[in-house]
Amino acid sequence: MNSHDDDSPRRGPPDSPWSSARPRSGQARPDKRERERLKAAGQGRPPRDAAYAPRAPQSYAPRSGTGARRSDEQAAETAPRPELQQRHEELRLFGINACKAAFAARPQDLRKAYLTEQRIAEFKPLLAWCVKHRLGYRVVEEADLARLSASQHHEGICLEMRRQNPLGLAELLTQQPPAPQPSLLVVLDGVGNPHNFGAVLRSAANFAVGGIVVPADSSLGLSGAACRVAEGGAEAVALARPQPGEDLLALLRASGYAVAATVPRDGVALYRQPLPARLALIFGAENEGMSAALIQAADLRLQIPGSGKVESLNIAASAAVLFAEHYRQHLVS
Repeated sequence: MNSHDDDSPRRGPPDSPWSSARPRSGQARPDKRERERLKAAGQGRPPRDAAYAPRAPQSYAPRSGTGARRSDEQAAETAPRPELQQRHEELRLFGINACKAAFAARPQDLRKAYLTEQRIAEFKPLLAWCVKHRLGYRVVEEADLARLSASQHHEGICLEMRRQNPLGLAELLTQQPPAPQPSLLVVLDGVGNPHNFGAVLRSAANFAVGGIVVPADSSLGLSGAACRVAEGGAEAVALARPQPGEDLLALLRASGYAVAATVPRDGVALYRQPLPARLALIFGAENEGMSAALIQAADLRLQIPGSGKVESLNIAASAAVLFAEHYRQHLVS
């Protein structure tokens, strides 16, 4: 065995491929003690896996193309959505008469129109308004309108209109004829069906009702379905909701109105006595009826007479009968 000095480079046999190997630096390899000293001082060779050590987090600007679009889509999902706010501020009306009445009464509230090809000639003035004021309109298929209006009864037209806020009760009363002139108001207690509401609006417009009041805590409001059933009546009859601090019955009586509860039984027959010229009629929900507190607080209770074969009429039919009788007694010239 050949002796080997630690300070001299090691070589293999003459025929070994390492026999002619030399240090990369051209210098002799440090001995073991020197290598330990360099390692302790942090000057030795970096570990072999140093290239795979965790890197500090880096921020990257999105590139153009797919990556940028994905970043934009993710930002859009978390950003506030203005269309949700817009949805609360707008109402989709549908039905020929409802849309014509809304456009005639407040064209400035029109936002967009959708219609079938068959309705273009009928709504030319509306389309001309859209062009003049740079409002969008689209000619669509029947199936598209059914989806947009959520109804099969769209009649080929759908409008996006700015939603009108209900009046306060005091504001509604200032719009009525001064006492002692005749005036009819309606209070809906617990009514929630939009089709019944639309039918009441239609009759109210026909018989010159001055306004409809819904309780402050009621969810009832104008909808596309209610406006279609109203056939334009929603634009002719004011909707009001008492504001905080407004006492419904006290304000009505202070303005000269008698308050009448409509009941299916134990009331005064409608045609047996004259109706007050200034009258506020209260109607209850279809099944539950009106609250007992309102019935007790009313100045009179009115009942529509009939054959007795059914308990009562529904609210839409009852309203039409009562509105017509008040109109006959006080407004027919």
